[in-house]
Amino acid sequence: MNSVQPIARPLALTIDCLDPRPLLSFWQQLIGGDFIADSPDDYLILENVPSIGMMGFQKVPETKLVKNRVHLDLDVPDIEAAVASSTQIGATRHGVIHEEPANFFQVMSDIEGNEFCFILQK
Repeated sequence: MNSVQPIARPLALTIDCLDPRPLLSFWQQLIGGDFIADSPDDYLILENVPSIGMMGFQKVPETKLVKNRVHLDLDVPDIEAAVASSTQIGATRHGVIHEEPANFFQVMSDIEGNEFCFILQK
C-alpha cells in the first residue's frame, strides 16, 4: 500500500459520556494515563495513554443508544484474566471469546456501555 500525505494528525480519542469523572477513572484503571486535574468538568483528559496519547471524556446530555462504530482493541496476554480484572472495575462481558485466523477476541463494554475488545494474538 502506498503512503499518502495526511491532511491531519490524531490529537486525542474522545468518548462522549453522561458523567466524565467515573468514566475517566474506569479507563485510567484499564489502560493507564495521567489525569489532567485542571481540565473543565465537562471535558476531562487523560494524557500519556500508551499507544493513544490523549484520551478525552466529554459530557453530553444524551445516553448511548446503539453499538459503537469505532472502538478500541486492547492487546492482552490472557483474555480471561483481563475480563476478570476489568469486570471488577465495572466492565461488562458480551458473549464468548471468538477465534479468528490471527487472534482471539472478547467484546466488552465500559461503565457507560461503550464497546471495546480484548485481543489475544496467536
